[in-house]
Amino acid sequence: MQALAKPSAVQADDAAPSPRRAYQRLLQQRLLLGLAMLAALALLLLIALGSGSYQLGPSAVAAALLAGPSPADQEQLVAAQVIWSLRLPRVSAALLAGASLGLAGAVLQGLLRNPLASPFTLGISQGAALGATCAIVLFDAGALHAVGTEAMTLQAPMSVVGLALAGGLGAAALILMIGTLRGLTPEAVVLAGIALGAFASAATMIVQYFASDTQAAATLFWTFGDLGRAGWSEVAWLAAALVAIGVWPLRAAWHYNALAWGDDLARGLGVSVARQRLIGTAAAAALAAITTAFLGVIGFIGLIAPHLIRLLIGGDQRFLLPFSALAGALILLGADTLARVLIAPVMLPVGAVTALLGAPLLLVLLLRQRR
Repeated sequence: MQALAKPSAVQADDAAPSPRRAYQRLLQQRLLLGLAMLAALALLLLIALGSGSYQLGPSAVAAALLAGPSPADQEQLVAAQVIWSLRLPRVSAALLAGASLGLAGAVLQGLLRNPLASPFTLGISQGAALGATCAIVLFDAGALHAVGTEAMTLQAPMSVVGLALAGGLGAAALILMIGTLRGLTPEAVVLAGIALGAFASAATMIVQYFASDTQAAATLFWTFGDLGRAGWSEVAWLAAALVAIGVWPLRAAWHYNALAWGDDLARGLGVSVARQRLIGTAAAAALAAITTAFLGVIGFIGLIAPHLIRLLIGGDQRFLLPFSALAGALILLGADTLARVLIAPVMLPVGAVTALLGAPLLLVLLLRQRR
């Protein structure tokens, strides 16, 4: 009987996958998902570069990209100028801004253990909007110069960017200070951020009330959230910020996994809870503030992207953070493409499109998760 029992035990051991084999299978699934998202991003990139009032097919887009900004063939000159001077900076800004907002949202949700945490719900975006409004109204950076029938530029854009960045970082610093000094729970920190965002929005409306017609138009133009204002200099700033600041959360993913199990357990594992939460929140706030300062208020990316990835792969921060950045880039690029083609040649503000798409999508995700 004992001899007959041994083969069944061996068969049971063979049937049950070893932890190493299960982990390898998990990595393969993550790799396949990453490759699928990259393929979707490449396809969407070709569609975005070819979409607009001047339509270009995928082959024409590829030829213009390969030929460079100054092709020798004069027949490709117009397509190259449209791609390299107008659409490629916009598309690059969409990818970088979406990745920054998606990563920032994932970091904030993980550190605060709250799925509602995002740069928008913590008041960072509203603080940046208040700073930009003060620059336009109080420091006269809002005189508009028409460069076309539908395009306007601010007189002193870097002043607006500087004060918007200061407003976003100031809001984040205030939230961190309140949470640290008063020892607030992560849930209370989110509520404090919502209150701060409401205060910043009210202050913005008061400043706008005393603005002239031109200044009011300039503040409205800025708060729309528009990728069309991005040139190669803005793309360079966004890329530098994402590379320099985004490295820290990715390196600290193991610590964030420990924090997900509670502060006491994380301390028992040797994690400096206060330090990780402070630096991680500051990094996420800086990414969101820089993006908002250059492109205006773009909501729901930092809220939707982590939710979507968490439903697909779970809450392991080692995968959740980079995949949330990739999902944010996909969502924002898709929203901007829709904004340019829905009622072409008129371009809708991408911030409005992300809100229109993000709100029902978030409800669907929450309802599915509830079931």
